[in-house]
Amino acid sequence: MTVLEILNQFYSDLILVKRDSEQTAMTYKISVEEFLNFLVKEKIKLRAVSTQNLILFLIKRQEEGVSELTIAKDISALRAFGDFLVRKSFWEENITLLLEKPRASKKIPKVLSVEQVDNLLSVIDTKTASGIRDDALFELIYSCGLRISEACSLLIANVHLEEKLILVRGKGDKERIVPFGERAFEKIKIYLEEVRPSLTKGRNVPQLFVNYKGEPISRKGVWKRFKELEALSGVDAKVHTLRHSFATHLLSGGADLRSVQELLGHSDLSTTTIYTHVTDDQ
Repeated sequence: MTVLEILNQFYSDLILVKRDSEQTAMTYKISVEEFLNFLVKEKIKLRAVSTQNLILFLIKRQEEGVSELTIAKDISALRAFGDFLVRKSFWEENITLLLEKPRASKKIPKVLSVEQVDNLLSVIDTKTASGIRDDALFELIYSCGLRISEACSLLIANVHLEEKLILVRGKGDKERIVPFGERAFEKIKIYLEEVRPSLTKGRNVPQLFVNYKGEPISRKGVWKRFKELEALSGVDAKVHTLRHSFATHLLSGGADLRSVQELLGHSDLSTTTIYTHVTDDQ
């Protein structure tokens, strides 16, 4: 098999079998391509790869000036690739599991205060159809800690308005149920009753949030609207900052770490612990 054929099979396996996100699969594919090119250059056969070869590859990567975080991603990619090769009976054992990831220092995420979130949302012009939609959209992102992709793909059938619950499909198609408050309830209700029907014009659009054409709103569209709000309010933030703020405000209010992990859809509790550093710092 050629390098390209191996890469394509590995990528397909990550998406279809391991159910990884496209972003993760592409990141791993890029790292493994670097590794396979290294093997070609060093004239090492894939079947004959040793632990020493793996270590030499990572040393080469360090010499190229890549960060500790990239090295850690490379090791994750190699582990996934090793698992793939074992399942395909190409390797007898996954020797990549012997590699230890460098402990990359975690960057503490930026968060907004409750007042800053209120200031950001208060500049939305709710006299317009798009403003009413944006008011519901960004309120829901903040009050449920949603990723942009989750907000864009949220199905109207998965919004249980009276129960104040939404069913979110997150990374790797993992589902979670997230409650929302009275303020989000009121804003979504107004959007559904007064704005959405005029945008969709009777067409059956499964996604909750739509653009002025009545089509599902895009990530780019959400980013663009948020940048406008940022400029109007003077609050320096990104859309994802609302998710960080949601988690931090919950912990500051006394929520336990495990509950916040479930609400955010983190598969690993260690990912959620970064927010404990934020609250300690505050």
